[in-house]
Amino acid sequence: MSNSPEDASKRTWLIASGCAGVVGGALTAVPFVSSFQPSERAKAAGAAVEADISQLKPGEKMTVEWRGKPVWIVRRTPEQLASLKKTDPQVADPKSERTAFPTPDYAKNEYRSIKPEYFVAVGICSHLGCSPTDKFQSGPQPSLPDDWQGGFLCPCHGSTFDLAGRVFKNKPAPDNLEVPPYMFLSDTRLLIGEDKKA
Repeated sequence: MSNSPEDASKRTWLIASGCAGVVGGALTAVPFVSSFQPSERAKAAGAAVEADISQLKPGEKMTVEWRGKPVWIVRRTPEQLASLKKTDPQVADPKSERTAFPTPDYAKNEYRSIKPEYFVAVGICSHLGCSPTDKFQSGPQPSLPDDWQGGFLCPCHGSTFDLAGRVFKNKPAPDNLEVPPYMFLSDTRLLIGEDKKA
């Protein structure tokens, strides 16, 4: 191996160009790797959503969007809550034990909710993804049984759900309406998409 000034110059040039290549490669890799990170829009789409329920009156429903899905918040009246005992024997999964849409533990009760008065559910039928319509009025109505207690009717294939989102027996929908993760931030504010305090 020669130690001539010409060889030393070549080695210096090779080391310098090798370092420049490493730095250039790293600078090129950073934007490429960061392109795998979700965009701000994508992060927002999956983020938890706050809902102000202070203006929601008994018997009313409001809808918020979470992860591109409609989420219903229904403030049930005492009469609507009492109707759930009447529908117990008519629904396919009264205790929410099926696992297609696992029900959070805090909603595995007769009301399927944290607070009996407020029902929170994803407003998408478990059959083929249609959005059921409100049928809160009790009594005989077109497409509903004569002893209807109030709930939801899917217009696509006729699945019916009670006011706790439980599907009635012998209907196309295989499962109850999904209860998303949620929690109360206060008496008038809900957080949908999270159910654990940090």
